[in-house]
This record gives sequence, C-alpha cells and structure tokens, in this order.
Amino acid sequence: MTHTRTRLERGRNALGPALELVHTGRAPTRSVLTTELGVTRATAGAVATELQTLGLITVDSRPSAAPGSQGRPSHRLAIADDGPVVLAAQVHADGFRAALVGLGGRIVATAPGCMTVDADPAQVLGEVVAAGTALLRDSGRRCVGAGLAVPSAVAEPEGTALNPLHVAWPAGAPVRAIFNRCLADAGLDVTGFCGNDVNLAALAEHRHGAGRAAAHLLCVATGHRGVGGALVLDGRLHTGSDGLALEVGHLTVDPQGRPCHCGGRGCLDVETDPLALLDAAGRTPDPEASPLDQANEVVRAAYAPDATARDTAARAAVATVIDRLGLGLAGLVNILNPDRIILGGLHRRLLEADPARLRAVVEERSLWGRSGTIPILACTLDHNSLVGAAELAWQPVLDDPLAARGEWDLIVVDTPPSRSALDFLDA
Repeated sequence: MTHTRTRLERGRNALGPALELVHTGRAPTRSVLTTELGVTRATAGAVATELQTLGLITVDSRPSAAPGSQGRPSHRLAIADDGPVVLAAQVHADGFRAALVGLGGRIVATAPGCMTVDADPAQVLGEVVAAGTALLRDSGRRCVGAGLAVPSAVAEPEGTALNPLHVAWPAGAPVRAIFNRCLADAGLDVTGFCGNDVNLAALAEHRHGAGRAAAHLLCVATGHRGVGGALVLDGRLHTGSDGLALEVGHLTVDPQGRPCHCGGRGCLDVETDPLALLDAAGRTPDPEASPLDQANEVVRAAYAPDATARDTAARAAVATVIDRLGLGLAGLVNILNPDRIILGGLHRRLLEADPARLRAVVEERSLWGRSGTIPILACTLDHNSLVGAAELAWQPVLDDPLAARGEWDLIVVDTPPSRSALDFLDA
C-alpha cells in the first residue's frame, strides 16, 4: 500500500510539470512526457488523462503514424482548443490592447488597440478591463486569471509602478491593486497580476518563441518609446531585489548625447528608440501616428531597392542607431554573459535590416567577440508582452492544476466525482 500511495502522490505532483511541458511544446507525445517527468508509462497516462478531464489538454490515443515509422505511435498531446483563457492586457505610451490568451501562448481574440492613455491609471485600467470583458462575452470562454504588462519597473510583490517614465502616471501607482479592483467591479472573479512589459515579452519568448532552450537569455527591445531589457536565468525572470533589475534603457552609450528622462545623458532609452531614429533621419514625428510605425517605415524605406536620396540619408541614420545599439549590447554582454540575445520592437527591425553591422559592433566591443559568438536573434512572437502578461495569469494553474479545478467549478466527466484519473493508480 505504501508503494501505491507513493505512485499516486508522484502522479499528483507531476500534474503541474506535465502541463508546463505541454504548454511550452516540449512534450508533444505521451512517450516524451514519460521521459521528461521520469515516471512510469501508467503514471504519465493518468496525468495526461487528468489534464484532459480538467479541460486543459487533449489526448489523441490513435494518432496517424509517420511514413516509414515502425510500431504504434505514442498518444499525441495538445492544448485544448476550447479550453479556458486568461485576460491579458498591455499599456504603452500610445495606448493599450486587451486580448484573450489560452495555454500554449495562443491569442484567441484581441480588442482593437486604443490610442489614448489617461493620466489616471484607474481610468485606463477600467477601459482595459471593459475591453477584455467584451471579448469574454463574445467568446463565451471561461476566464481563469488576468495579467497586465506596463511600461515601468514593477515592485514585487506589491505590484506598484515605480517609474512610469513614458506614461503620465504618478510614480508608485498601485497598479496591481487598481487592476484587481477593476476586475472585481466588472464581475470577474479572478486574480490579476502585473509586470514590466519587456520582462514579460522575454518570458513569453523564452517559453514560446525565439528564446526557447536558452539558459541565460537577454532580451532588449524598444516599442513606442524608450528601451527596456530583461534577463531569463534557468527559466526564471531575474528581476532583482525590488523588481528594478535590467533597466538597460539607462545604460549610457554617448556621454554627450541627448538628455534622458532619468536625469542622465546619452542613454539607450533616448539614443536607440523610435523617436531617436526619426530625429537622426531628420523626420518630424507625426503626433497623430505611432512613433514605432513611423520608425519602421524609415527602416523599410532606407533599405528599399528603389531608395531615393532622402532614403539614403535615412540609411545613414539607421546605421548610426545600429552602432549605438551595438555598443549597449556589447556592454551588457560583458557584464551578463548570456548565451542568446533576442531583440524586439524597432531593434528587431534594425537587426533584420543589417544583421552583419550590428553583430560586428557587438563582437568588436565585447570580450566574447574574440573567442566565440553569441546568437543575436529577432523576437518571433506577435504581441509578446501580451503573451507574457498571460503567462503571469497562467502560472498558478501551471503550479497546481488540481487546485484550479475547484476554483473553476469544472464538471468532471467520465470519472466519478469523488475520484480523478490519478486515483486509479491505487488499483
């Protein structure tokens, strides 16, 4: 009996790790799940069945065999298409966007982005939740959590926005508390979480995108304004003692450069963001349009086959900003020694436009350039900060799927109410 009880406990303890393996695409079959978990085939089967009963994954017990393969193929595991979702939202300098995101980082639905951000965070987050609630009503999906990405360092665990430099919110705004109050006012009985937008983008890319399998992942990105950075170590975000780690936007790359919002001068934040590129190219920003879209258009025009003289000047501006970015990345590499760098937003476009130039600057100005090469890749996920915000909301489910069963009031099918698939390991 002692041995059987141990098997049962192992099965229940394996639910969270098993769900995370399927969630991140690392266990596409029951055979792989068995190996990754280090359990018996029977336990892996019971775990997969329980996750299916919870409505989180699907198990295909009769998958088609690949041409030329021998033996019966292993059961296929996939995220349930009609499973629960979380409400995810991102606030940035020029607006916000709300979405419904399922397991696997799948964006189920999005609301059109709003281009106004009120100075009162309660007003903005109320609109965010209203947009998300409308998506839930239209989809008919069950919501099990909520996550929010904001353009500020976020103190942990309080969830206060410490330095929202690019939105007019007061420093120290209790964003997480406001978010949860808005969710409750909208009748959503879920817990809301919040985090820095670039941190969450890095988390999403590490689990579902260009950062998969990296042990020490450095992410640097610029969105509508400003520059952010994030570091993922052994699958976990490194946020420092108070949530302020990796404020790479305030790394100086030109001591004689532009004044920065932080009080310094020549920071990445003001030397390599969209407004910096527009300024270097001699373009006056259109206040009615997104700075990121305008900067991306400068990059596109600069490298177009039919580039004009004006576009040639833009190409010189792009090269200047690439060199500044390369200097910043080289300094970060010397300090952090990552095994992969991923770039998002405008930085992704700069890498795609002239990868050789950027990599050459980083190699020349960093110690590892003399002994090896660290991959510099473009982020691959659309709306990766939204997906990262969803990861915050999914984490409690990944930690303990069985506890979530009671919270969601799921109807358990094909199994007596008093027992789960794992209980049959006692037999």
